[in-house]
Amino acid sequence: MNGLVNYVSCAVLWLGLAVKAPDLIRHRRDPYLGSICAVLGLAGLCFFLGAPPTVGAVNRIGGVPNLAAPLTYASITAYGAAAQVLIVHWRGGPRVREVARRWVCAYTLVVLGIAVLFALGEAPVERRTDLDTYYATTPFIGQMIVLYLAGHLTAVTVTAVSALRWAREVGGALRVGLLALGAGALCNAGYSVTKLAAVGARHAGRDWSVLASGVSRAAAAVSALLTVAGVLIPLIVPRLAACRRALRTYARLAPLERLLDGVLTRRRLRLPRPRLASPSTRLMWRQTSIHNALSHLVPYVDGALYERVLAAELRADGDAARAEAAAWAAVVAAAVRAAEGGEAAGPEPGAPSAGTPLPLSGLPSGCPAAVAAVAVSAVPAAVPAAVGPGEAGRAPERLPGATALVRIADALAAVPPPRRTPSGRRSPV
Repeated sequence: MNGLVNYVSCAVLWLGLAVKAPDLIRHRRDPYLGSICAVLGLAGLCFFLGAPPTVGAVNRIGGVPNLAAPLTYASITAYGAAAQVLIVHWRGGPRVREVARRWVCAYTLVVLGIAVLFALGEAPVERRTDLDTYYATTPFIGQMIVLYLAGHLTAVTVTAVSALRWAREVGGALRVGLLALGAGALCNAGYSVTKLAAVGARHAGRDWSVLASGVSRAAAAVSALLTVAGVLIPLIVPRLAACRRALRTYARLAPLERLLDGVLTRRRLRLPRPRLASPSTRLMWRQTSIHNALSHLVPYVDGALYERVLAAELRADGDAARAEAAAWAAVVAAAVRAAEGGEAAGPEPGAPSAGTPLPLSGLPSGCPAAVAAVAVSAVPAAVPAAVGPGEAGRAPERLPGATALVRIADALAAVPPPRRTPSGRRSPV
């Protein structure tokens, strides 16, 4: 009698509604989002109005015995219509609006029928939990009960069949969501079937009220959980997957950002680190910082070095993407060392010039990190800033994109970090 099951089910459904409400506010004219929110909101309202304490409060405030009954039945009918409209929008097609409008009109007539039958009938004794069976044989009230149960059973049956049939045609999170929604609709059908069985038993002179007050409530509670899962899984799972990918990419870019840390710090090129930001925002922050540093290093890019490492890696395994990543890793590492040396510093005694061929023979096959390591070790500690794309060789036409940055970082991740010499300069391992 305390309605705990109803209130918990209502809370679960309205929690799902709270998750989707911000999206609906941003996209108020999206019929798909509107259908989702309508399903969650009306399903929660059904449980709320059906709780015995709420039933008593509504009857007392309205001053009409059992006034809560038609309100609850109307909300259940509206929920059935909303579930149908959601399925229609989910599947899409050229006649979405027309089909959705037909379902809404049909169930609007059912709601009007419930109101008219309640007004014509008489239900003077308040029944909070067993009104369906108590008034099953009462003129007009009994027809009202059958009408709402038949309408609800029709809606949830069509929803279950549509969802389960469509689940066979799709995959991933959408398939899981459709299966959960279909299972929830089947549980809802169990609610109507047990209620109808109890009503039929009452007409036969038997008392099966336990079906109407016990089994049906349990079926409805399970349906609430499955409905929320079915609606939210296709929406939440892709977002979680995107967050996971963003976190992985963010972590994979760490070696490249560490290499560029000196340039970012000295030139104040790093944007303020976002606090309490989403994974995608943090990833964008790291990518932007890396691009800022690479843009600053453009004058130090050694085109000849890029071409040599690229050619060597292409001969090694023929993978163009790996070869380009290895070449960029070598060029970026060399540019960082050149930038640290500054324009005034000249090449160290005995160091090869920027155009000197690198000793690329004997490299492990298919190992871009090894190519990058040897290339970096062959670059002088300081290269004049004048060494640029047009002088030492053909440099890349543009800075690497987001995917290329990850490959470059992977190439650098396999290279041991350079050691600091007593003079403070970095020394290749």
